[in-house]
Amino acid sequence: MTPAVEFTSQETHEESNNQRLDVNFIHQLDITAGNFSLPNEIFLKAAISLKDQVVEMTWEGRCSTSAGTRKMVDPTVYSGLLGTAFTCLRSYEVTGNQQDLLLCSEIVDACVAAAPASSRHVTFLCGRGGIYALGAVVANHKGDQQGCDLFLNLFLEVAQERALTIGPEEGGFGMSYDLMYGRAGFLWAALFINNHLGEGTLPNDLLLPVVDAVLAGGRAGASDNPACPLMYRWQGTRYWGAANGLAGILQVLLHFPLSKEDAEDVKGTLRYMMNNRFLHSGNYPSSEGNPRDKLVQWSHGATGMVITLCKASQVFQNDREFRDAAIEAGEVVWKSGLVKKVGLADGVAGNAYAFLSLYRLTGDSIYVERAKAFASFLYHNASKFVAGGNSAELIILTLFFKDCWNSLPLVRSCN
Repeated sequence: MTPAVEFTSQETHEESNNQRLDVNFIHQLDITAGNFSLPNEIFLKAAISLKDQVVEMTWEGRCSTSAGTRKMVDPTVYSGLLGTAFTCLRSYEVTGNQQDLLLCSEIVDACVAAAPASSRHVTFLCGRGGIYALGAVVANHKGDQQGCDLFLNLFLEVAQERALTIGPEEGGFGMSYDLMYGRAGFLWAALFINNHLGEGTLPNDLLLPVVDAVLAGGRAGASDNPACPLMYRWQGTRYWGAANGLAGILQVLLHFPLSKEDAEDVKGTLRYMMNNRFLHSGNYPSSEGNPRDKLVQWSHGATGMVITLCKASQVFQNDREFRDAAIEAGEVVWKSGLVKKVGLADGVAGNAYAFLSLYRLTGDSIYVERAKAFASFLYHNASKFVAGGNSAELIILTLFFKDCWNSLPLVRSCN
């Protein structure tokens, strides 16, 4: 089955060149009946095949054949070689293939050597925080306690960066607060370590001062808007999305113990965002005061809010409004989430993760069916979108297919 897809006009957006596909494409399908779902085993086979392509493109082909010299290495998860290592780790976790684990370890070592010396590169997605966090987890899987301790000590050195806990939002000793490049991204790396190595591996007395700094910065950023308790700027713009804005920062904060005042400020900020959705579509603005209802993706719009609202519903279980808002935002993603790119930030795979979050929240298998439908679309059409062998987008596809596969046993056990 190769569905014919009609593309919308080549309209460009302020934040992204990504466009949505023809909404009629989805409406013509009865996806919940399974007529656009691949057999379950296809997802794992596709993930393994894509993983092999990623390794060949980014690792085995890393040396220049003409000069015999090693190419410059981008050592990050988000756009570089560490994303390949992360892919190999996920493959190992799914298949138990020891070669994937050993390959992951080799790639992490190469990323350590290529990491920038600047202490400001601290996040999981785009900095040394991700390198050392992944290194510690891989060493632990290998049973290499000495290596695990080495990477944990390197991470603790990153945690001593003065700008994490003090300083203005921009300039001086300060740094941004966002998930991609700022303090929330550092906290996400710490959460990755604790989730894999055990709660308390990195103690709260190390992390909570950073949480407090993020909350204080949000209150300062919202000082001119009494209706919204927390607000942040990234490069001068008050973004709402997951990558550089409120959705991503709040999602991270919700993983930490919050005082009553802190919790009320987080809830108040979420309510402010919910109350200022676009009335017609239910989508969320990409930034404060932006009237353009264009983007439905993880970076901007409803997708990032689904994931954050799902977490809020788990933390604030007596506040049904967050669960309801998550489900409503999920409907926006279902109607408008087939877009012209593939990846996490602004693509179909990132949008499909919203459905997996909703499944984990509600237990309703319709959300895994929707994720599988998006995955099936990617399986049949990804070659049209991943132009020129884009390794970052191949990595996202690989991880997404593996996560779809991992969700299938959960669905079967609930039926």
